[in-house]
Amino acid sequence: MNIMRRKDREVSQQETLELLDKSEYGVLSTVDKYGQPYGVPLSYVYKENAIFFHCAVDGQKLDNIAYNSKVSFSVVGSTTVLPETFGTLYDSAVVFGIAREVFYVERHQALVWLLEKYCTDFIEGGLHYIELKNKVTRVIKIEISQVSGKARRK
Repeated sequence: MNIMRRKDREVSQQETLELLDKSEYGVLSTVDKYGQPYGVPLSYVYKENAIFFHCAVDGQKLDNIAYNSKVSFSVVGSTTVLPETFGTLYDSAVVFGIAREVFYVERHQALVWLLEKYCTDFIEGGLHYIELKNKVTRVIKIEISQVSGKARRK
């Protein structure tokens, strides 16, 4: 379990989950078999206490997940730089969990959730696109084991 150093900036579980739900992009962090960390920004959806994202059928993040399925995922909400105090107003969330590929109904549902989040005006076309790209797309689910949120708001 990770302990937050700045307890005065910790936000509630509900606020943290709301940030996960509304944020546009996040950074997935993995590690390869040589111990090299790898962080990659990606689009995602938060549903049913999990993070879902889609990707190609191969690549470094998938190799890393195959090696070690423990991952972290972070998002940053709005930010405002405060140059006069050398600080920043922000809100953020960090997730720890296990990443695994999903299939069948769960896979399709995750892709529909992604459509609903990013392509609300193009659902019908998006459903066709899902079918068109079926063989070249994988869907990964991060089962959340721990989540924490932090903010500086004044």
